[in-house]
Amino acid sequence: MIQEVIVTTQNAEGKTHIAPMGIHVQEDEIIILPFRPSTTLTNILALKSAVINYCDDVRIFAGCLTGKRDWPLSPAHKIEGHYLSAALAHKELELIKIADDKTRPKLFFKAIHSVNHAPFQGFNRAQYSVLEAAILVSRLHMLPPEKIATEIEYLRIGLDKTAGTKEREAWDWLMASIDHQQLKQPQV
Repeated sequence: MIQEVIVTTQNAEGKTHIAPMGIHVQEDEIIILPFRPSTTLTNILALKSAVINYCDDVRIFAGCLTGKRDWPLSPAHKIEGHYLSAALAHKELELIKIADDKTRPKLFFKAIHSVNHAPFQGFNRAQYSVLEAAILVSRLHMLPPEKIATEIEYLRIGLDKTAGTKEREAWDWLMASIDHQQLKQPQV
């Protein structure tokens, strides 16, 4: 199963990096597959740990993809690092093994500490739309503009029907990112 979460890692100097990511959960193992090169991979290899943040504030997902990475943090309990203060729950992870790959190594973790901070109230369609649009933004360099436009048009339906202030703000950040990317594309 793949879960969309926010991964926080810390470098040797104590700076926290925040990244949205799909993680794989298989029984008691959590697998993170960061691309090379990436800050997430560098930090994990340095400290052998990470934090998984379960969060329903989709602005954090959208913000990380659009240059807004300054989110409040709280110190982790059992590892060096931090979790998102807005997290509904978090798991502190310890790296147990690596299946190396030149593009995307598989990093296997065990959870050494889990905390529930607040109840999960469920996602509305706008939150889903923002998450899916964030994934599209992370793949702007790989997908044709027509595919992105078609997907965004469909996702906008759920957004228009159910969005609150946070979802609209996150959506606007993502749409600005798509518009900016399209302006950079050479016109034929």
